[in-house]
Amino acid sequence: MSSQFTLLTKKRFLPLFATQFLGALNDNILKNAMVIMIAFQGTRLTSVSPALMVNICAGLFILPFFLFSATSGQIADKHDKSKLIRLVKLLEIGIMMIAAVGFWLPCLPALLLALFLMGLHSTLFGPIKYSILPQHLHSNEMIGGNGLIESGTFLAILLGTILGGTLIGMGEAGPHWAGGVCFAVALLGYAASRGIPVAPAPEPEMRINWNPFTETWRNLAALRKNRTVYLAILGISWFWFYGAIFLSQFPAFAKDNLGGNEGVVTTLLALFSIGIGIGSLLCEKLSGHGVEPGLVPLGSIGLSVFAIDLWFFSPDAGALGLSLGDFLASPGSLHVLADLVLIGVFGGFYCVPLYTLMQTHSEESHRSRVVAANNILNAAFMVVAALLAIVLLSIGMSVPQLFLVTAVINAAIAAYIYTLAPEFINHFFSWLTRKK
Repeated sequence: MSSQFTLLTKKRFLPLFATQFLGALNDNILKNAMVIMIAFQGTRLTSVSPALMVNICAGLFILPFFLFSATSGQIADKHDKSKLIRLVKLLEIGIMMIAAVGFWLPCLPALLLALFLMGLHSTLFGPIKYSILPQHLHSNEMIGGNGLIESGTFLAILLGTILGGTLIGMGEAGPHWAGGVCFAVALLGYAASRGIPVAPAPEPEMRINWNPFTETWRNLAALRKNRTVYLAILGISWFWFYGAIFLSQFPAFAKDNLGGNEGVVTTLLALFSIGIGIGSLLCEKLSGHGVEPGLVPLGSIGLSVFAIDLWFFSPDAGALGLSLGDFLASPGSLHVLADLVLIGVFGGFYCVPLYTLMQTHSEESHRSRVVAANNILNAAFMVVAALLAIVLLSIGMSVPQLFLVTAVINAAIAAYIYTLAPEFINHFFSWLTRKK
């Protein structure tokens, strides 16, 4: 069988991959440029403390997932998905015009509005991007296609985070560069979307329920009727909980435990993201081009083992403000970085099969609504992760101890889920037998 990378030469996949990549890239350029601008120029923009404003920004971006996911899932099931993607990308161009005004003036309300609307953009796009894959890919391409999408997403997050900080830091012209690049990336995203093939609506006669609260409840209640999809979505949501804990703590971990500067923070983020990308891409080879649920227990084992190892070998900072070179020369640094890469790799093993199970085992007529319900739960789990981290850190727990608690909870949840669904463990042992 051909490699998953051949999909990048296919018109039925490459335009979607490029559109998704550019959208995730723009999300993170905008978010990180805004956060850094608020952190360093907050007194010019508002009397609200920078720390509070950063949390307000995070809340504004995630709020549309709760308000509009259910509606976006219905719209994606009712209309041609390729046309919807192009409309969403046109919306992104308009949003980035607002963001550019906010950066150039500068005007905080315009930036906050743009951030909220980019959350809406992601809310609309999410159900489409995952439900369109089964329409354009063959069954033996699904695991590879999802691996490429996930690895591309985390690479875009990494590049967008770095680029957003770099642009806004370019002196007085920084905000102009940030606004201009965001607008240019939006234009490229729309151009890429023009190449996505037709994806006919599975339920064009459906009547849309515009009440987001009743539709959200109906979507979540319907999930329990399909056990495989329900368990897959719970697993995916836990992955985002786990990832949110780690990603949000990298700055404090790098500063307080590793003694590093901003370059060390970026390195931690880069290696974690690269690890997830590697794990996602390896799923196709390890699974033999099919959906292999046995990789999920393998992933959950690695997520706990290497997080515990990270806690055990996390140093107490000696010197502070170490450059990347000085940090790499310090004892134990490579061990810490290897743990982060391996956590990412096993995270890829864990999440890609679950995304594929969600897509392939959901009814075609309701697939977008299933993905929308998944997005709602993902957002809820990420909010809970943030609250848990705030509570545990406020009572005196260190960041490495928070990593340990997350690893232990992960092991407990995995044991519980595999008790409910022993087929995951059965597939795991069957997969191990085949590999010997």
